[in-house]
Amino acid sequence: MECIYIPKDKLLAIKIAEEIDENSTEKLRRKIDNEITRFMPRKVIFDFGNVSFMDSAGIGMLLGRYKVIRMLGGNLELTNVNKQIEKIFEISGILKIIPLTKSEEICEYGGKNVGNI
Repeated sequence: MECIYIPKDKLLAIKIAEEIDENSTEKLRRKIDNEITRFMPRKVIFDFGNVSFMDSAGIGMLLGRYKVIRMLGGNLELTNVNKQIEKIFEISGILKIIPLTKSEEICEYGGKNVGNI
């Protein structure tokens, strides 16, 4: 997982680079929560460009992060979602509350790569 933070926009981009399933969600949740607490962003973008699989545990993890970010006054967006995962999002209803944005190269924001975590 790689994080990029853009201070002037208070934007945190999180590039997830693993399958999101029952075995990985707890570790992923802790890492994401640490970064959210560290930067207190106004906007968080989850980049799913390198995610090839996600199950219901991933949906729960995503909804939990959505609630945390909203409680802090921020917004969450999803980008680079493949067709298979987009279908999971549609069926689960996630896209009714979390917008799917077009792929904007996160590096274009001029952010500071805060490392692989």
